[in-house]
Amino acid sequence: GNEMELKYGCNPNQTPARIFCEDGDLPLRVHAGRPGYINLLDALNGYALVRELSEATGRSAAASFKHVSPAGAALGLPIEPALAHALFTEGELSPLAAAYARARGCDRMSSFGDFIALSDPCDVSTARLIAREVSDGIIAPGYEPEALSILAKKRKGTYAVLSIDPAYAPKPLERKDVYGITFEQARNEQRIDRGLLSRVV
Repeated sequence: GNEMELKYGCNPNQTPARIFCEDGDLPLRVHAGRPGYINLLDALNGYALVRELSEATGRSAAASFKHVSPAGAALGLPIEPALAHALFTEGELSPLAAAYARARGCDRMSSFGDFIALSDPCDVSTARLIAREVSDGIIAPGYEPEALSILAKKRKGTYAVLSIDPAYAPKPLERKDVYGITFEQARNEQRIDRGLLSRVV
């Protein structure tokens, strides 16, 4: 559908609350849990970041968001033994799991109770890593069946597990209401690639 009713907005007294698309269906699917207003802000901002990171580098990317701010974002680069110890990881990790371990490791205190965004479909390696962390939810463009099963059991089934259509393209204009006044601007569609470095001022 084109609308998702929420329990409440930023605070429990802020009802009613919802997210919706004026044109077409929401590109989101809830597999488990019941995401809240701030969860969804974290999910969509986080996914925008990891998608841009992945497109710019050609690598898997992950972000740890908390209260609409990135606590960490990283790429799926190999993790050497000394860093693995500092990141509380062991054994072989997939590139996506390495990206999340690195993102979570940027600031583990700020990441406590985070919302996770992944650039690629969540695999079992990443789901196992997430299963043991204190987190509110995850958004990814899909899930391996076993990975989805692992995450759907987290927090007795209340863990928010969302997928987003990877083909979804936001409208070119974005709006935001602040104190009854609507702000409008063109989306930041700046492509981050080597071309940006061709003319250094």
